[in-house]
Amino acid sequence: MANTFVPAVIVGLGSGALVAVAGNQAWATAAEGQGIGGDVAAVSVAVGEAKAPLATALALVVLAAWGVLLVSRGRFRRLISWLTGLAALGLLAAVVAAFFAAPDAVSSAYEPYGVTDVEVSRTAWAWVALGGAMLALAVTALAVRDVGRWPQMGRRYDAPGAAAPQPAPGERSNLDLWKAMDEGHDPTDNE
Repeated sequence: MANTFVPAVIVGLGSGALVAVAGNQAWATAAEGQGIGGDVAAVSVAVGEAKAPLATALALVVLAAWGVLLVSRGRFRRLISWLTGLAALGLLAAVVAAFFAAPDAVSSAYEPYGVTDVEVSRTAWAWVALGGAMLALAVTALAVRDVGRWPQMGRRYDAPGAAAPQPAPGERSNLDLWKAMDEGHDPTDNE
């Protein structure tokens, strides 16, 4: 199932970024011509209250978790895939809650001005966020299932540990000498 790696990472990162952007947009707005004397701009705060900051925050958590999935290995990677799934589940819950609350937030912003019968509609951003959150959950479920078969980064990017014993200068091959120079060591040093 290594062939699911690249599409899953692209879709996981893309859906997280999409919901992060959508969460910072207006999810509901009043119909044109409503408000105080027909002036919708007088209650512009209503549009601002229909955003979903929790969805944006959880989408950023999902994005970060995908970044950790890319660079981790073994059991830790399996654990991160489960945590990514939990974050995606929380993201979907936050998006669904904001999806249903956005029209009420816009309507309630008009109440202090005496406008009670406001026609409110959801914007495309609410639908984009809902689709992106569902996609994020689906792709993290795929990650939980397949993460053990995905390719891993090489160990060459790990932090340096204890140095391996160096062979005597006469026993080094040309490859060993080049590797020593790549690592910043002097191959002629006899220590």
